[in-house]
Amino acid sequence: MRYIFIVLFFILLASCEELTDVKRVKGPCTIQLTDGGTITTQDDIEILEGTGTITYRDEDGKLWSITASEYVSYTCGN
Repeated sequence: MRYIFIVLFFILLASCEELTDVKRVKGPCTIQLTDGGTITTQDDIEILEGTGTITYRDEDGKLWSITASEYVSYTCGN
């Protein structure tokens, strides 16, 4: 029984490493989309480094995500 808890603990610990794969970039940011459009946000963006997915909030505070295949580049800062 003790070994089961140890194994579960290490599995939990390993899964926590995946959560640190997020890079926060200070806004305002402009994201260039593959279709030629742009998204501008005044807030910070978060990038999941493993997949390249960008998460941001729009002007209404709604949370959105863009996959790496949907954008070309992003720039942030004043």
